[in-house]
Amino acid sequence: MAPRFTYSRWDGTQRGFDLDADLLFDQLTDELLYHGDVNAALRRMMQEGMRGPDGERLDGLRDMLDRLRRERQDRLEQSNLGGVYDEIAAELDDIIDEERHSIDNAVREAEASGEQRRADAARTTAAERNMRLDLMPDDLAGKVRELSAYDFESADAQLRFEQMMDKLRQQLMQQAVDQMSDGLQNMSPADMQRMKDMLAALNEMLEQHQQGQDPGFEQFMEEYGDFFPEDPQSLEELLETMAKRMAAMQAMLNSMTPEQRAQLQELSDQLLSDMDLQWQMGQLGANLQQMFPQLNWGQSYDFEGQDPMGFNQAMQAMADLGDLDQLEHLLQSATNPGALAEADMDRVRELLGDDAATSLERLSQLTKMLEEAGLIENKEGRLELTPRGLRAIGSNALRDLFTKLTKEHVGQHQTHQLGQGHERTYQTKAYEFGDPFQLDLHNTIRNALRRTGQGTPVRLQPDDFEIERTEHLTRSSTVLMLDLSMSMPMRDNFLPAKKVAMALHHLISSQFPRDYLGLVGFSETARVITADQLPEVSWDFVYGTNMHHGFTLARQLLSKQTGTKQIIMITDGEPTAHITAQGDVYFNYPPVRETIEATLREVVRCTRDQIRINTFVLDATTALTQFIERLTEINGGRAFYTTNEALGDYVLVDFLEHRRRMTQRRAG
Repeated sequence: MAPRFTYSRWDGTQRGFDLDADLLFDQLTDELLYHGDVNAALRRMMQEGMRGPDGERLDGLRDMLDRLRRERQDRLEQSNLGGVYDEIAAELDDIIDEERHSIDNAVREAEASGEQRRADAARTTAAERNMRLDLMPDDLAGKVRELSAYDFESADAQLRFEQMMDKLRQQLMQQAVDQMSDGLQNMSPADMQRMKDMLAALNEMLEQHQQGQDPGFEQFMEEYGDFFPEDPQSLEELLETMAKRMAAMQAMLNSMTPEQRAQLQELSDQLLSDMDLQWQMGQLGANLQQMFPQLNWGQSYDFEGQDPMGFNQAMQAMADLGDLDQLEHLLQSATNPGALAEADMDRVRELLGDDAATSLERLSQLTKMLEEAGLIENKEGRLELTPRGLRAIGSNALRDLFTKLTKEHVGQHQTHQLGQGHERTYQTKAYEFGDPFQLDLHNTIRNALRRTGQGTPVRLQPDDFEIERTEHLTRSSTVLMLDLSMSMPMRDNFLPAKKVAMALHHLISSQFPRDYLGLVGFSETARVITADQLPEVSWDFVYGTNMHHGFTLARQLLSKQTGTKQIIMITDGEPTAHITAQGDVYFNYPPVRETIEATLREVVRCTRDQIRINTFVLDATTALTQFIERLTEINGGRAFYTTNEALGDYVLVDFLEHRRRMTQRRAG
């Protein structure tokens, strides 16, 4: 039966694309080829993000940092800190209005009683009370101080004032010890003393912890655990929560105007008049600042909005902004995906939304995913490609280039002459993209049965296919000369050229195992590159294009090989350097006659050794074209003038055509 699919409208709950190691490595291939470094490639992907097979987006750190900064700015533009005082001032004014109303009622009741003495006393008391209310200071701390000593007429107003003071006292205490909220309610003098004892014990624990001694956290929790309903499991867990709360309070103070800050400080002094309690809290704050300097205690925010925040709202806003700052620091300083796992994903989801949290969680798993798939490994703290990873890069590069070939080119490179010219090895291999489809039916069916179990019908999948290996009786020996001069990356030619090198290596090693491929990189000087080194090869930060030295090394490599010999050279510049008779490097731009002649003499030697030179020229200038024409005339090889987009098409098709002609000649 054909598979059935059900589609539904996107409602925001469906998951995006599933990230797996193969998809990740596919998108990482170009970065690995360009940078030649697993660590740098992962950092780049971590910064930029990636797309799924259908265009789905996995945000990178740059996207998340932009979103984070917009979120912070939105919060600052919506609110202001004036509400911290407006809320208290409005409540105090309402309490005073209720007291004045009670005073007026008391006078009316006394006058209605018909007792002159009572009425006179009520009017005298009312005048005194109204005068005290009229002379109340404008600042909040002054009002609190006066009302604390005021003899209320209204029992309800007095109760409201006492409840308000308790609430403010709890809020001010909460900024230091957020977890103690339950323990702060309805405190008696004995409770306050126990609070001070707890703070003293906590400060003592901090000092012991800083000195490397056992702070006795378990004993502390046995005695004072009722202050901490969240049941912290370690001293560090408790202290970090308290430190964040105190840092948020400090940030709020820092963000206020000097006048606002002075008012709050005076109000705090009024509410927390116990000197011992204030000293213990000050000591706690100093200890926490020393332990958690990363919380940026000097941070301030410029609120520009119109919506006033109350005390609790302001404290929550400061906590949110502090967490946004910490998250920003984490994202900016992360040098590898694993470092992102330190983020509290639930908190990220609260601050930035589900998409950001999901993207961050997936980014944090990149390294682990590739390691578990056997594509990279950690060697002494540095990530490197495994042999499987090396093969995967070559396979991906080859697939990408074959995918881009035109239909007529596909027809050319997929034509293989079987029978004569090939010999069965009676060995099989797993089918890979581009292989001749000589299916080994026995092993293919066995693979399917091993996967699904016995029974019929046997359902085949592409991973089950196994093909017969063949050995070519013809042999080709090739050296790829890769230009590594600075002009290659400057003109965006380096990545396409390196991708061709990886693809060609994978093609030869997988399809033509008897063939030889050597690699030579050249800039100011040339050097032989092994297959293991190829993924890490990068351009050289030096001037010079030393084809002379490159041809010399290529000829030396091919002198040890048999079969048809050729050099494939990829370049975008004229020869501007050569090796002198004394063994020194001589460089000059524009190229001098000595460099041109030294290079062409090496071409003559290659020609004498029956080595054909096929040159693939990028960004050809008039001078470069003239030199390549002279090289081709001497050697009898071919020159291809192409672009970096079409380079892979030319090189792979030409190589496969070369192999096909060799096979046909052998068969004839």
